[in-house]
Amino acid sequence: MNALRNATHLSHMLISRQVKQGDTVIDATCGNGKDTLFLARLVGCSGRIMAFDIQQQALESTRALLNEEGCEEQLSLIHDNHANIKSYIQSGVSAGMFNLGYLPGGDHTTKTNPRDTVLAVNCLLEILNPGGVVTVVSYPGHTGGLEEYAALESSLMNLPQKCFEVLTANFINQANHPSQLLYITKLS
Repeated sequence: MNALRNATHLSHMLISRQVKQGDTVIDATCGNGKDTLFLARLVGCSGRIMAFDIQQQALESTRALLNEEGCEEQLSLIHDNHANIKSYIQSGVSAGMFNLGYLPGGDHTTKTNPRDTVLAVNCLLEILNPGGVVTVVSYPGHTGGLEEYAALESSLMNLPQKCFEVLTANFINQANHPSQLLYITKLS
């Protein structure tokens, strides 16, 4: 049996149960491209990945990683705030992933924020197919991370129960403010 390890690993496990070849998916915070590559492998050559980031460095890292792995053809890199998702796609999304905070190895002052992230998650939920899923990995240990998680949790608590299921997962015995997961399913 594989250990759950952390919120990112759990996020991948849950997403892999839903996403299939040919799907359209969104990586709302592509960072260094690890989640984007994970999604690319799930959707295959017939699928489509839209990867957002506000930092050019993140987009370049993601492009290089996917090119190296032969997965660049299904990739659309978008240099914009994830709050603007609906400016690029209005429907037909099977899954979305958010990995909040700052770019690993990058400028720690440039990071996701509560207002934009709540807006982005809600926009993604609007364009998500019935049965689609969204994962949000949040980091309460960095400055502003706990506030961002609280804002998301508050927003998601108000989603109608007949339309969405929302799960939170926290690793309560891990040191140093472990990452937390929010998992949302749009019901049929």
